[in-house]
Amino acid sequence: MLPQLNSLLQSKANPTKAKILQGFFKTKKGQYGEGDIFLGITVPEQRKIAKQFTNLNLIELQKLLNSKIHEKRLVSLLILIEKYKKSEDKIKKEIFNFYLKNTDNINNWDLVDLSAPNIIGNYLINHPRERLITLAKSKNLWEKRISIISTFSFIKNNQFQETLKISKILLNDSHDLIHKAVGWMLRELGKKDIKELEKFLKLYYKQMPRTMLRYAIEKFPENKRQKYLKGKI
Repeated sequence: MLPQLNSLLQSKANPTKAKILQGFFKTKKGQYGEGDIFLGITVPEQRKIAKQFTNLNLIELQKLLNSKIHEKRLVSLLILIEKYKKSEDKIKKEIFNFYLKNTDNINNWDLVDLSAPNIIGNYLINHPRERLITLAKSKNLWEKRISIISTFSFIKNNQFQETLKISKILLNDSHDLIHKAVGWMLRELGKKDIKELEKFLKLYYKQMPRTMLRYAIEKFPENKRQKYLKGKI
């Protein structure tokens, strides 16, 4: 089935859109997505394609994940999510481990954001979570983003400890993509428990990168938001 999938993806290619996406996802030399190649296929279209190929095995998905073509890697992850949802615990563990062995291939923010909560986060709801701390302390940008974005699954289940712990670890990270990810997860936490968010912010908002803070307080009333931004809380 893999040749058919590759042929279908090529048939959906849109060179004009691909050029736009390669700029949007920062694929030039020295940028975070350096070398990433796009076909120009929308995510909804990729979701439809993925649902046609859920019978692909992990060996075949590995070949897709090894590709330099962005859509092949994303489709492989979308298939992996579908397989995970339908699997028993033993296979879920196998998929969880397979994912973690491929963090070098899950190497753009959309790949992380669409997959990490659905596989890593979901699996760890009922398993020890120390691995997330290891990922948070990694030198790899994408492993750090996986660590915080995975906690979205916990937030949805009113479990905030890992989000707060990892946010603290990543507080002084230098990369804008980590600032945005941490701020986003803190904002989501705040939707569930504003007191927990404010408790964290009052301890750390003055040392938080500006982007992280802006994301975290985006839903606050304007007068309170301005107080945080001006350091007057």
